[in-house]
Parts: sequence; C-alpha cells; structure tokens
Amino acid sequence: MGTGQHWYVPLMVAKGARAGKTIALVAGVHGDELSSIRTVQRVMAELDPSTMTGSVIAVLGLSRAALELTQARWPMAYGGGSSVDINRVWPGDEHGDNPPTRHAGLLWNRLFKPNVDLALDFHTVSTGSDFTLFIYADLSYPDIHQMAKLFPVEQIKDDAGEEGTLETTLVEANIPALTVEIGSPRIYDGAKIALAVEGTLNVLKHHQIVPGALGQTAEDVNTFFGNQFETIRSSTGGFLELLVNVRESVSPGQQVAIQRNAFGDVVAEYRATVHGEVATIARDALSEPGSRVMQILYNDSNQA
Repeated sequence: MGTGQHWYVPLMVAKGARAGKTIALVAGVHGDELSSIRTVQRVMAELDPSTMTGSVIAVLGLSRAALELTQARWPMAYGGGSSVDINRVWPGDEHGDNPPTRHAGLLWNRLFKPNVDLALDFHTVSTGSDFTLFIYADLSYPDIHQMAKLFPVEQIKDDAGEEGTLETTLVEANIPALTVEIGSPRIYDGAKIALAVEGTLNVLKHHQIVPGALGQTAEDVNTFFGNQFETIRSSTGGFLELLVNVRESVSPGQQVAIQRNAFGDVVAEYRATVHGEVATIARDALSEPGSRVMQILYNDSNQA
C-alpha cells in the first residue's frame, strides 16, 4: 500500500493422504459479504486430511482492504479517495495501475491458475439489498451443471458470466467454477450458511475428495431455475415500500413496489412484466433515481 505495508490473505490448505483434484473455496472477494467466510470456515472444520483424496484450498478473505471497512469495493488513496470492484478486474495484472488489480494478478498467477482444478466462489448481495440462497452458473458446461445441482439452494440462474469476474476467468481457463450467493450482507445467515456448507460437501463427495453420502440437493428442495433477470430500477427519487419479498412468485402486471416523496404522495409504482420469482430486493428504503428496486428471476421459455 502507499505506506509500504502489505495486505495478507488468510489461506488454509487441507491436503489429503492420497493424490487427487484440488478445489478452491473462495470467500471475501467483497468486504461486506461475510456469510461467505463463515461458510468456508465451517467446511474446512469438517475435513479430515487422513481420509481425503486431493486437496482443498480455502481463501478466507480475499479483499483485505475492503474487509477492514466492511465494504464491497477495495478502497484506495489515489485521487483523494477512490475504489475498485476487484470482481471486475480478473485475471488481474501483477504490474497493473492500481493495488487491487495487482493483488488479483498475484493471486491468479501464483495461487489459482497453477494449483486449482475446480472452484467455488462464495458471495452475498452487497450492502443495502437482500438475496435468496442463489447460484450463478454456466449450465452449458456439464461438469458445472452437475456441481450446481448438488446445492440445496433456492434459485439457480443459468448465466454465461460477466467478464472480469473470478468465476468467468476460472471457466475461461478451463477450471470449472460457479458463484454461490448466501443471502444478506454484513451478517451471518445461519440457515443459508448451513445449506451452502451442505452443498459444498456434496461437491467434495461427488469429486471423491471426501467420503460419505450426499446430503440434500437442488432436486430435494425444489430449486427454481431461470435464465434471465427482470431488473426494476427507480424512475425517480423517493421512499420505497416493497409489496413482495425474496422468493415470492410474481406474474405480469403485478404491483411489486410503490415509491413516495417526503410528503407521503405516491410518485411511482412498479410492476412485474414476467412470470418468475423475486431474487434480490432493495433493503434501503431511500432510493435514488436509477437504483435497483429488485430483480426477478425467470425462464424466458416459460413466458406467455
């Protein structure tokens, strides 16, 4: 950093008694997504290297600078104060023009690319919003599709990925990967963490890294699958009143939120235009123009 000090990333490695695949469990890419860290801690506590085949690498708080402030983006002193979303700069550059890009480059070149056969990247939604227990995965890859179905999550989106994210960069490097979103930011969501742990152990069992029978899977909990989001954004400023919650089913024309000004007058109404389930919603009642109100997960082949 500017003072010449270094940020360190906590790592744990469970190396099995027999050779096999190596999986990376990544947490804390964003500094306000704390259920991700507890999930990986709990998985590592379940492992017994003497019975394992292969290895598990746990990255417990990748973006240390962001974690120190419990915020999503990596803060920098440059220009009087700026920030970078490190999950848009992968694979990074060891000689890049800002610290998070260099940090990503070091981790990619020295840790992920030379060592990892598959990966799970754990997140939550960012501060101010709420999310279901959710997976982003490119289901066109059979091995990724199989991993996704091993998680007893609420919703799965068939998603080609976004350039610069860790998940997409891993997949482009022929390392099967997916992103697990564990609900709300800044807290430990015990129920969702437990299901994320169960799904992760299912993946380890499927790849014969650890022994044992599978737990609950997507089929057991009736996971909702979709391939598109309808994103509703505020058309004006004001105070949001949500009329639906995460995981609720919605239909075209259904009113999902209203917005009022300081005097209590309704200044905007928001309606769904698709059949689907609510995946993310705003928890901040004050909403600026253009802010995300909610995202509705749907399957474009099931629309009337």
